[in-house]
Amino acid sequence: MTGKSEPESYPETYNAGAYWGPRKESPEECARRTATFLNLLASCDPLLAQWYKPAKSRKDARNAPLMPPDVPTLTELFRRGVNREKGGPIIEQLGFRFSFDNGGTGGDYASLRINGGMYSEAVSNHCVLSLPSKGLNAGRLLTTPVLTDVVRGMVSSWEPDWALAGSSAYRMQYPEPDSAPFSLGWFTYLSIRLGTVPPLPAPVRIEQVEDKGTLIILTPERFTVANPEHITLARRVRELLARAGLLRPVLSP
Repeated sequence: MTGKSEPESYPETYNAGAYWGPRKESPEECARRTATFLNLLASCDPLLAQWYKPAKSRKDARNAPLMPPDVPTLTELFRRGVNREKGGPIIEQLGFRFSFDNGGTGGDYASLRINGGMYSEAVSNHCVLSLPSKGLNAGRLLTTPVLTDVVRGMVSSWEPDWALAGSSAYRMQYPEPDSAPFSLGWFTYLSIRLGTVPPLPAPVRIEQVEDKGTLIILTPERFTVANPEHITLARRVRELLARAGLLRPVLSP
């Protein structure tokens, strides 16, 4: 029996991420950007206004809040997150990293993973926010107004080459080739460094983000792989961005 197989099914979870090319920065610089971002997140939604230092247990984390953000504390966390070979020296070009969350449980929480200060051509810097997958918080956060503010906050804080927010299931079912710089999201931000975004079909909305780049919002309602109209629209937008030359490898700032 022959025929085209259906795309593999994946759980539909949501996240937002900012990505940028080689940029050598100190732990202090990464800490200042993180503090700015945490303050902007706090204004997006109450769930995003509480964060805790990495700890062995959630109980321990509750005793180590990161809010309000303190730059010296964040600097020390980045310093501890250096990359090194086991028992060997620090690999400076791989920068710094650390992860933390806001103390929730059962899928109803958010977490942050930050890799900054990397200047290796082999890897990209990033800030990834994993969002609640269920519960009242998910219903409130997974909306156009909130995620617009989240992505704009990422752009203001990290000055990325590109950013997105949306369905991880879509990105798994429709992966980009290794040569492409990014996957398409429900929300996709492209730095002005990458080029000019062409006109896109309704209901897509295009917004300028300060003087830094362009934010593309595919649909006013929640984007989901269960909606074939959403998939058709996403594939059409991707085609238009590729035709405009925006799927080139990311350039260094």
